[in-house]
Amino acid sequence: MSDNDDVPFNRSFPLKPGIVEEVRPGVRRVLCSNPSPFTFTGTVSYIVGTGNVAIIDPGPDDEAHAAALLDAVRGETVSHIFVTHTHRDHSPNTARIKRATGAPVYAEGPHRASRPRFESEKHNPESGSDRDFVPDIRIAHGDVVEGAGWRLEAVATPGHTANHLAFAWPERKFNFVGDHVMGWSTSIVAPPDGSMIDYMDSLDRLAAREEDLYFSGHGPEIPEGQRFVRFLIRHRKAREASILHRLAKGETDIPTMVRAIYIGIDPRLTTAAGYSVLAHLEDLVARGVVATDGDPVIGGTYRMANA
Repeated sequence: MSDNDDVPFNRSFPLKPGIVEEVRPGVRRVLCSNPSPFTFTGTVSYIVGTGNVAIIDPGPDDEAHAAALLDAVRGETVSHIFVTHTHRDHSPNTARIKRATGAPVYAEGPHRASRPRFESEKHNPESGSDRDFVPDIRIAHGDVVEGAGWRLEAVATPGHTANHLAFAWPERKFNFVGDHVMGWSTSIVAPPDGSMIDYMDSLDRLAAREEDLYFSGHGPEIPEGQRFVRFLIRHRKAREASILHRLAKGETDIPTMVRAIYIGIDPRLTTAAGYSVLAHLEDLVARGVVATDGDPVIGGTYRMANA
């Protein structure tokens, strides 16, 4: 969510849906026409290599986007399909691309939550998940897959989803980071689908790597990716400090905190902002900084643990 101007966001992305663009030698991208407050101008699918290629994140269930991807690789062989995570704006089109190309699908695994759902949780933030997705080949952190002229290394980046992977191309210092890092906005972390504890650990993992040009699932490429990640880490720590400040002032519920912290937010993002606050509170409860009666849920009440 684009809720803080201290991160150097870039919201200039003139790419039109269905147009194939070579963003760097050996890397092409195609934009899907699925704009929204959560997807920016739409989902970006990537084509890696030349001649024998891989497709990363075929996108949502969208026949026109599948046709655009297949047209972009006409005369070439699609040897691999990679999926960063199983949200409905990234993985459902995989089935179409696989049927058309016969290429095997690589991903961490089927969709799963970051933690079990509490009995008191009623809202379903996992409604955007692709429960039908099953990869042909499951890969994990550190696994390397090689193609014709390219080599991708799986980097575990849970947080936005439990099964999120980035795909690094170390020799080129490129990293296809899915929705974990986006240049136009912060990522949504919504428990139980996502986890702030995992998200922050994954940011640290990315910052420690050498890849410095990021290609994300929405919006433009991110130069100086490591520097950008450090901005995101500072932003999340500042958000945590804001939540602790609201608790110290006696505010106990998430809607009140959202109104105080996310001033001027697009009303369509209010629910997502609430789940972002919940993700921070889950982390703070786990660390013993914040207390709550019962499970940490969106409708819970919270207080400083030492109060």
